[in-house]
Amino acid sequence: MSNSDARQLNQSSHSGPFMAHSTHLAAEPWSLALWPTIAILLLTCLYLRGWLRVRSNSTNALSFWQASSFLSGLLLIWFAVGSPLAALDMQLLTAHMVQHLLLMTFAPPLILLGSPWIALSYGLPRSWCRLVESLFAQASFRRFAKILLQPAFCWFAGGITLIVWHIPAIFTLAMHSERFHAFEQFTFFAAGLLFWWPVVRAAASIATQSGWSLLVYLFLATVPCDILSAFLVFSERVAYPVYSEVPHRFGISVLADQQCAAALMWTCVTVVYLVPATILTLKLLSPRAIGLERSPNSSFGMRKA
Repeated sequence: MSNSDARQLNQSSHSGPFMAHSTHLAAEPWSLALWPTIAILLLTCLYLRGWLRVRSNSTNALSFWQASSFLSGLLLIWFAVGSPLAALDMQLLTAHMVQHLLLMTFAPPLILLGSPWIALSYGLPRSWCRLVESLFAQASFRRFAKILLQPAFCWFAGGITLIVWHIPAIFTLAMHSERFHAFEQFTFFAAGLLFWWPVVRAAASIATQSGWSLLVYLFLATVPCDILSAFLVFSERVAYPVYSEVPHRFGISVLADQQCAAALMWTCVTVVYLVPATILTLKLLSPRAIGLERSPNSSFGMRKA
């Protein structure tokens, strides 16, 4: 077969809706980083605008550490979707796992701790704020939000997102489609926000009953990660052959890369979940929390953050 025929065959094989992994890798990996970067910069400006407005009215409303937390979360999101890591995850499962951890485990709690709903409501134009307020005031939306933010649903959202996206067939589909891959990243972050919502709210209160139940919540959340990590670490087969389609980077084999990625997830999730569990335990064992628990008039409902 001539060189011209080979080029035509190669072009035709990549003309479908899903590109080959190697072609996806070579197709301008930085081209998609522009829009995430612009979106993150816009959110940064809106948050800082609202934060300065709130601070001008009351210095106790939003603290400096809350702004730092929110901006740190945005920075981690940019590292995941806008930095060279976004292209490197097509070549190494370890890089993909770092991206997954940033979007689902590290960035969401930092974002929530920054009270974004307060700062952004002051940072958005007034017409937008009125539109959002009218949406929040609707009874159907409030009922939907109440169901969505139940701890059981939040736990399920985090667990099912982790499991589904690591099914080899779905994982391969995401690696061959830029749009599907972007949707994967979005669901990681959205599920992370849902998962961390009950934890962040509990950390801001001394609700004893809900606090102890959230310790179980955090413990059970490690189970899907442990199962997936153990399977990938101890497996002698490559779970995601899509990484065999690209040259090995940094002198690491595909199987060793898989084991490294799984060990990273196993370690990071265990350590990160241990931090809020320790904070909650200390709060629940504090004299004030014990006093509230023993008081016959104490309320077990969580206060608003």
